[in-house]
Amino acid sequence: MNPVTLLPFIVLIGAMFLMTRSAKKKQAAAAQMRNEMQPGTGVRTIGGMYATVKELHDDTVLLEIAPGVHAVYAKNAIGAVLDDAEYNRIVHGDDESDLDGTVVPDDASSLTEAGTDEDDADDARIDLGKKADEAEPKDAESGKKSEGKDDGEADAK
Repeated sequence: MNPVTLLPFIVLIGAMFLMTRSAKKKQAAAAQMRNEMQPGTGVRTIGGMYATVKELHDDTVLLEIAPGVHAVYAKNAIGAVLDDAEYNRIVHGDDESDLDGTVVPDDASSLTEAGTDEDDADDARIDLGKKADEAEPKDAESGKKSEGKDDGEADAK
């Protein structure tokens, strides 16, 4: 066989080997992370739910998703084990890095409330609907509303 013919197959086998190797490394890292869980640790599930570990079992973990609310999850459902500072920042809103004191409102009502009279004058409503008597001219001979056709327009019917 020609070596040029074998070259694509060799490259393909090498790529598959590298992909398999990196996937195994990721699986090992995820297993190591799950083995480091302890009761009281904050976690994020693969579905995006944040909870606190209460009990660990062989293949399952008991999570407290709200005070007094517990649920059993498979260990494989844990997407990330969080350190205490990150968990408190996300779940409780404790953020020491927020130095400027910016407050974000819980709803948009403060953004849409009417302010001063100047604001009301700027927001005057404009009626875009046409009025029947003014918009359509009447035919002089019959007194009826015209069809809107000019003398130069051809009849499309």
